[in-house]
Amino acid sequence: MNRRRLFQTAAGLFAAGITPRGMAQGTDPAAISQALNDFAALSPGQSAAFVSIASTGAGITHHAGSDGPLFVGSAVKTFILAQYLRDVETGRLSEDTQMAVGPEVWSPGSPVLLQLQGTTSAKNVLEAMIAHSDNTATDIALNAVGADRTRQLIASAGLANTRIPDSTRKLFSYLAGAPNGTDIGWEGMEKMSQGIMPGKPRPAINEYQTMMSTAAEMARWYDQALAGAFFQKPETRLEFKRISAMADAMPMMVPEDIVGYGKGGSIDWEDFHCLCGAGQMAQPGQRTSFCFILNWTGPDESVADTMAAFIRRSRHALALIAGRQ
Repeated sequence: MNRRRLFQTAAGLFAAGITPRGMAQGTDPAAISQALNDFAALSPGQSAAFVSIASTGAGITHHAGSDGPLFVGSAVKTFILAQYLRDVETGRLSEDTQMAVGPEVWSPGSPVLLQLQGTTSAKNVLEAMIAHSDNTATDIALNAVGADRTRQLIASAGLANTRIPDSTRKLFSYLAGAPNGTDIGWEGMEKMSQGIMPGKPRPAINEYQTMMSTAAEMARWYDQALAGAFFQKPETRLEFKRISAMADAMPMMVPEDIVGYGKGGSIDWEDFHCLCGAGQMAQPGQRTSFCFILNWTGPDESVADTMAAFIRRSRHALALIAGRQ
């Protein structure tokens, strides 16, 4: 068991069927279905892949693996970004607001803001949350918009199986054995990194503090959000796209020179591991919303090879759809 790995990766990355809605041009359904099956075979029963391909006058969806909710990690940060931008639209918040950074909000898995003290603009916070999956930035943004208000957005999108924690620090605190809703603070986080837990560790998949969704729901979210369904102003949708294009998981999955909008997620907690990548691949005349999720149980030594296989197989599937194979 390597609990310290949680801090290093929780912020980071990250039976088949075909449901016809017409046929997108330039796609081979059998090859795509096989590619998704190959991905799902990485962890039978604990993996899922879903793609929704829409082109002019036609579209098709493919899926493989589990239909149920799985752990998706930081992929849920897309909902926090959307809610913050919605609040900018209404004047409740601003991207120019200076947000406080310090031990009161530091969270493990923060490659940008950890150990920094002072203030920075909300725009920098949102970019750090998506581009680098910074957990301190995530908690700053989530505290500003409110976890319950973000859950209301998720519900309005029809995502019944999608769940977010109250904050990343409350998630880590709960996983480490603290009571639900407790934030053990930065001092407690530092103790966790040394293996000192406030209680008996809990599984990442639980009823209270978790990051879960289905592959279909995550893909459907990007279908809706990138079409502007949750924004009142065109410029808000463009800002959502701009920041979503910064996610470091997208170049790993989307073929070179094709724009990808999305977010990755991952965790290594006890012997449980997760990798996820969700978003949309944009080409002239065609949009492909996708989600690939991989949960598995095994030693930490399994992570490197599994991550390589995750990237290779998800990228292959998207390359087929893009006509790059």
